[in-house]
This record gives sequence, structure tokens and C-alpha cells, in this order.
Amino acid sequence: MATPLKRKAGELAATTAGAAKKPKANASITSFFKQPASEVKSSGAATQTGPLSSLTNPSPSDPPIAAPKFDKAKWLEKLNEEQKELLKLEIETLHESWLAQLKDEILTKEFLDLKRFLKREKDSGKTLFPPMEDVYSWSRHTPLPTVKAVIIGQDPYHNVNQAHGLCFSIRPPTPAPPSLKNIYTALKKDYPSFNPPPKQGGLLTPWADRGVLLLNTCLTVRAHEANSHAGKGWEKFTQKVIDTVAKVRTRGVVFLAWGKSAATRVSKINKQKHCVLHSVHPSPLSASHGFVSLAFLLL
Repeated sequence: MATPLKRKAGELAATTAGAAKKPKANASITSFFKQPASEVKSSGAATQTGPLSSLTNPSPSDPPIAAPKFDKAKWLEKLNEEQKELLKLEIETLHESWLAQLKDEILTKEFLDLKRFLKREKDSGKTLFPPMEDVYSWSRHTPLPTVKAVIIGQDPYHNVNQAHGLCFSIRPPTPAPPSLKNIYTALKKDYPSFNPPPKQGGLLTPWADRGVLLLNTCLTVRAHEANSHAGKGWEKFTQKVIDTVAKVRTRGVVFLAWGKSAATRVSKINKQKHCVLHSVHPSPLSASHGFVSLAFLLL
């Protein structure tokens, strides 16, 4: 007759084996291209429903983020009228999990000068991309507590109906551009069952909704003028975003650095704490020199 200890051990082994055989929800790479399950509210908060909700509502096993004590109303009371006007977009559209961490950065002289520059651009009749309401869409699709991986882009797309605030992602019905097509090609190589989104699409909001922070180095661009907002202040701000992820997400995040520019952004990240993976950029100009899909990290 089995002793109670042996019976318990056997029961535990059977339970563990059964759990191991249970398929992971949303494990298929193709699930990243299903209709996003999040509804981004006008207030800037992202509400998750369905199977993706575990990302914006972390499981009990996830260590809580040590969120700074942030009373948005009290913070607003301390701003002068010019600051409130210049920072209206950040106040209204930057997700509060990010605003709590970036509130000091956006009050620096460099950032306020950037906002003055953008105001002059708009006042002079310049068309800017992405639309202003989408500049911080990355923060709403991927609140800070949900970040699991970071992909760093460079400049937003600068033609009509393209950029919407997520690097490499493109607004439908505009077809996927060459760099994104190369990402799809690499995905297909790693995952033969992968099929690109229908109608040559390139909307990556499902990735963002599942914890992949799709962040451009510059967050705005003048229409039809690539890199026209480079060197104006966005680089310092987005570096702060990257540094915040590295500091706050204590369980470890995968940083996918594609190209030399992205590599410089992650050079100071603690590689004992996080995983930093380098590759050439997926652009047609460099992809043939060894662009490697890191898509398995998105699962």
C-alpha cells in the first residue's frame, strides 16, 4: 500500500503533467494579427477585454510596479498657464501610468522648447504626422505595467494615412511598407504557419495590446519630410521612456534593437536584468546583411 507521502507525490506529478500539456492561450504567432481586444478610450485609458486582459491586468504572480505617488489633480494645480497650454496633449492623451513616471521630464526646458517648436510648426500651417491624438498612442496601447518587449523605431512614416503612433505599424488600408514586409518574411521563416495580415495590411496594434512597446525615437515628423523633427528634443524624451522601462519593469524586458540607431538607445541597459538583442535594421537597405527575426520573443 502506498504511503500518504507517496500518494501525494504521485498526485502532484499527475497534476503537473496535466498542466504542462494544457496549451497556452494565444500561443500562436498568428494571434498577434487578430482584431485587437482593447478599446482605447478618449480619456487615454486602455480597457482590455477577452483573452488579452491578463496583460493590462497582471496576474497575482506578477510583482507590482512601485508606482510613484501621483495625484494628477494636485500636479496640474502647480502648473502655470503656459505649461498647461503647451502640455495639453500630454495631460489629455499620455496614459497615466506613463505620465506618473514622465511628469518631471515634460517640465524640463528641453521638452517645453520642443512643444514650443511644435506649436510654431502647427501655427505656420505645417501638416504633422501622426495626427496629434495619436502621438502617444503607444502609451495607451501598452501601459507601463504591461511592457514585456520593446521595439525601437526611428522616424514616423511621413505620408498621408500611415503613421499612428506605433513604430513600424501602419494605418489601414495603406499596405505594409518594405521594412514591415521584411519582418513578415523573417516571421514566415521562423514560423512556417505564419501568414501576413490580409490585404497586405500592417496594423500592429495587436502586438502593442499584448505588451510590445512600439516606440519611435522621434514621435512627430513634418509631412513628406523625413527626419524633419530630428534633434528637436524627442530623442531625450524617448530615451527617458526606454530608461523608465529598464528601471521599473523588474522581472526583465526584451529590448529588440534593430540597427545602429536603436543599438545606441539600449547601450546602457543592465544586461544582467534585461535581455538586449541586436540585429541589423529590417529596411531593404540593410535587411540582406543579416536581419534576424526575433519574433519568438513576442509569444
